[in-house]
This record gives sequence, structure tokens and C-alpha cells, in this order.
Amino acid sequence: MYAPSMGVSVSVLASGSRGNATLVESSSARILVDAGISCRETFKRLKSIGRDPREISAVLITHEHSDHISGLATLAKKLKVPIFMTGATHQAWARTVKDSSGEPPQVAKLEVFSPGRSFQVADITVMPFTIPHDAADPVGFTFRAEGAKVAVVTDLGYMPASVCDHLRKCDVLIVESNHDLEMLRGGSYPWSVKQRVMSRVGHLSNESLAQFFAQDYDGGASYIVLAHLSEQNNHPEIALRAAENALGLQMTLLQNRVMLAAQNAPTETIRL
Repeated sequence: MYAPSMGVSVSVLASGSRGNATLVESSSARILVDAGISCRETFKRLKSIGRDPREISAVLITHEHSDHISGLATLAKKLKVPIFMTGATHQAWARTVKDSSGEPPQVAKLEVFSPGRSFQVADITVMPFTIPHDAADPVGFTFRAEGAKVAVVTDLGYMPASVCDHLRKCDVLIVESNHDLEMLRGGSYPWSVKQRVMSRVGHLSNESLAQFFAQDYDGGASYIVLAHLSEQNNHPEIALRAAENALGLQMTLLQNRVMLAAQNAPTETIRL
């Protein structure tokens, strides 16, 4: 039985190249965004923030890369809830993932959506939107419920005007701050991987996010969560400093609290 919470709340359960998952809640629904950590670890982290995994209403997938979808097959079997993804993402996942008998994974309650077309999960209005990343049909999401708006946007090479538009008037903004350019350039990755990360279908750097904050951000969010930080090519303090410097005078005691999502533990729950 779902035990309703009051208002909208958000917790990033895991964020980074080893797995991603975020919980978005309203009074009537609990949505898991991405399933990039194991089912067991997902359940463990949900319980650590006082949430019963059996109360998940739906799972939404941004794209088919393993750090966003590796736990999905088992999670879908255990939870038996609707699984939302684009048709192209589902096809790409089915081509690369096989079960113990060598067959593509089966999702009993697959729900296919299209970027740019909103849909409902109980009282939450979900808007998926296209992002620039090297995947079949990658998306970010905004969620609206009870007068609040939450955005989840990671794994994008740059910030197109269309994405900036979707991020306006958010109360919570979970956004990628993947790498520091100098750390990436001087790091141990092969040059081909560095080129991919820095490309327009790669990952958002601290510098690119800072540019968004300085030029296109509307300053409205009460909470900004820096997400998908590289463990090799970034440092939490560097990412935080870059964001706060760019936000500058927009920051107040009540608005633009900047938080850091982590790979190994959930963030504190944000309550609106």
C-alpha cells in the first residue's frame, strides 16, 4: 500500500559513470528515473532514505547506456510496474542485453513515449525532451506536480536553446557537471575517449554548465544538484566552485542552493 508523502520530493540515489538513479515523488506517485545500479543496490538505497521499493509507481529511462539501464531487467521483474522509454531506446537495449538463455529482456509493462509529448504518471506530468548525446534517442525529463517543477538532465554534450527552454521555472534542477576540461585533457583517458567526452554528443563540462548559469539560467530553482561528476576528470570542489562563481549574485539564502550528487550514496531528500 502506497503511503503518501506531502508535497514533491527528490533524491538522487546514485550519479556517475558507475550507475545512475533518481527518485521523484509526489503525494500520489513515486517515479524512479533510470536504473543504472543493480536491483539489490537500488532497493538498499531506497530503504536507506525511508522508501519501500514496492511503492515505486513507474520507472523512466533516459537512454540505453549501461550506467542508466544495467539494473532494469531485474528491477522490471521484481517491481512489475510500467517501464517508460522511447521505442529507439528499447530497441537499442534489446540488441545489447540478453538474459541467461540468450534472449532479449522482456518487459511486461513497457510504455513507449516520444520526446516532446507529455504523459502522466498519476498526478505527475512528465515532459521528455531530446538531448544531444551519443545514444539512440536520449532524453531529459521535467516533472510537474502540486505546483512544483523538477528537471533531470544529464549526459548531454552541450546546452541547446531547446533544452534551456525546458529548464526554465524549475524548483529543482538536477544537471550534469561531468568534467573539468584541464583535468580531462591531462588525464589518463585515451585521446579517442577524450574526444568523445568533449564532443557535442558527449558530456557537459563544468565550464559549459557555468556558461549556461551565467547566460541562460533564469535563477529560479531553490535547489541545483550537480550530477554525473567524473571520478577521474573532476573534483566535487572544482565543480561546486565553478557553478557558484557562475551563479554569482543570483544566489541567495533561499534560492540556488547548490548540492552535489554522489556515486556511492543518496543525496539528502529535497522536499518542496
